[in-house]
Amino acid sequence: MSTSMATGSAQLDATLTPPRLRVAGDWTLAHYATLEKVVATTKALLSDSTAIDLSALGALDTAGASLLVNLLGAARLGDLATAEPTLPTAQRALLQTIGLAMADYQRPKPVRRQNSATEVLARIGGTMEHVWHQQRRLLGFIGLTLETLARTIVQPRSWRVTSLVAHVEQTGLDAVPIVALLTFMVGAVVAFLGSTVLADFGATIYTVDLVAFSFLREFGVLLTAILLAGRTASAFTAQIGSMKANEEIDAIRALGLDPMELLVLPRVLAMLASLPMLTFLAMMSGLVGGALVCALVLDIPPVMFVGLVKSDIGVRHFLVGIVKAPIFAFLIAVIGCLEGFKVSGSAESVGEHTTSAVVQSIFVVILLDAVAALFYMEMGW
Repeated sequence: MSTSMATGSAQLDATLTPPRLRVAGDWTLAHYATLEKVVATTKALLSDSTAIDLSALGALDTAGASLLVNLLGAARLGDLATAEPTLPTAQRALLQTIGLAMADYQRPKPVRRQNSATEVLARIGGTMEHVWHQQRRLLGFIGLTLETLARTIVQPRSWRVTSLVAHVEQTGLDAVPIVALLTFMVGAVVAFLGSTVLADFGATIYTVDLVAFSFLREFGVLLTAILLAGRTASAFTAQIGSMKANEEIDAIRALGLDPMELLVLPRVLAMLASLPMLTFLAMMSGLVGGALVCALVLDIPPVMFVGLVKSDIGVRHFLVGIVKAPIFAFLIAVIGCLEGFKVSGSAESVGEHTTSAVVQSIFVVILLDAVAALFYMEMGW
């Protein structure tokens, strides 16, 4: 079992009583592969009665010490390091340290691989549990926001008017071009597709009703909410998340200020003010886009288009659409702020929660819009 002179060795002399294991040479990382084989061969021949001789031990590092622990055991090696008088102090300390470190080590149990069906079900269950906890947090945060609003609204001194106006500009005024352009184009597309389909039935005049119904009841508020979910909810999450990562929110609390009052309420109120106005703009832009297509393709002049809208479309269709805007605005703002507070402190976490805020906001908006459509249908509105 001996190796080269510089390389460590472990020679077992079975002729003595009790047998003696002589550990010699350099036990270092440079000889790790060779020493590992020596340990594997020698370990099976040792017993508790085998005497150990470390007097010829040469150079030693942590790799060699770990191999000696594997060969002799952590407790036994620690006792030998203490009792061996010829060991240098540095080697004795190293053997004792490595022995103590490896004494508590437990080899991890192999993970039992589950079949594909079980893994799929486990993943679905984990996702559902995560969604459940997420919705509970959202409901709790909504309650906290409403409580802060009720407490603040009767204290004019605590109103953050400057912050509110700044956020109205950011969420509302700056979003006017994209909202108007997108809804104008969608209105034109809806009118063009409607005229193409209705032409087969000789009912192209009802393209006006199609555009008006779709934008006043659904498309105006839905497209605006989805745009702001992607544009504003992500901005709220990134802003608050960056403050959380930089420990600015902790500084706000240390100054005796309420982050809900300082950061959340101005954003929520700004969304409540901006989304209804943008929804009205989206409805008008969609109607203008539809009127343009009707004028160019169907020879329906704008005056006739407006007259048909006035005669066929009641005000209740406008109210049915606009009443959903504050609800969507509140939920989008609350989700964006909540995800910002969830940021753990790294740039990666900011990105993850920003994405989560957009996905959650869009999902909630579409889900509530579908529920509202079913409710309106059952009520005959």
